[in-house]
Amino acid sequence: MSTSLYYSAHRATPLTKTELASVAQIVAAHMASFPYDDEESLCLYDGDVIGAGEVLSGSTKMPHDPGRLMPVIAHVLDSVTELRRAVPGAEWRVHMDDLDVPWDEAEGYVLPGMRDADLIAELAAIMNEATE
Repeated sequence: MSTSLYYSAHRATPLTKTELASVAQIVAAHMASFPYDDEESLCLYDGDVIGAGEVLSGSTKMPHDPGRLMPVIAHVLDSVTELRRAVPGAEWRVHMDDLDVPWDEAEGYVLPGMRDADLIAELAAIMNEATE
């Protein structure tokens, strides 16, 4: 079974040309700095998949490797935070399966421990033990 992070923005008005350019720039920067070539990254759906009233929507499948989980979560949530700030006036929903990811005006989208170096090292050690 896999876990995915889902993100969507709803607004009555479509994205402007300026907003579309900002979104494209954020996605390009995210892809250029994503730490793993073999993991799923930020993935925005095209217009055919987006529902009524959605201006942005996407998902990212989380890695099975526990040592990569938190870095991927942090990287994707940082990018979704930038997207939210680039698309004002939208109502956002960000969730990992049934768990809503809270919004903090100062920090953006964050989950407890996602930047905790000790936790990341512990998760990586679990994976190393499992493969030995």
